[in-house]
Amino acid sequence: MDKPQLYDDLARQLAALIAGEPDQVANAANMAALVYRGLPDLNWAGFYFARSGQLVLGPFQGKPACVRIDWGKGVCGTAASRGETVLVPDIHEFPGHIACDPDSSAELVLPLIEGGRVLGVFDLDSPVFDRFDADDQAGCERLVAILLAEQRRHTG
Repeated sequence: MDKPQLYDDLARQLAALIAGEPDQVANAANMAALVYRGLPDLNWAGFYFARSGQLVLGPFQGKPACVRIDWGKGVCGTAASRGETVLVPDIHEFPGHIACDPDSSAELVLPLIEGGRVLGVFDLDSPVFDRFDADDQAGCERLVAILLAEQRRHTG
């Protein structure tokens, strides 16, 4: 299966998993598990939520992680402060990288944006350099959009 087909499949599964569920944490937990199990070569997939100027650990799959990340720090904080996806082929080359897991080599972080506000980020780590590409970015941005659309349906 090529990447676009893989992400089509993940999008269908995610929509079915979270349909009708209003709880943000439950939906984030299911999305993290789905992506972690559905994409090859990941060692972490999960969420950080914006809380009082920091990103605070949310539902995830993988090894224990950093609990708090300052806005603008590391790949997650950078994606949050910029309000845009950050794709890093080699995290050892990223200025200010926060090494939560020394086995990570590549990272993809997508902001969760609603009404112009960054609510948090969805973070993927891989032990494989250059693991993520434009197809991964587009596919994961689609998954984030599905998650946020379901949340919007329940918050009006």
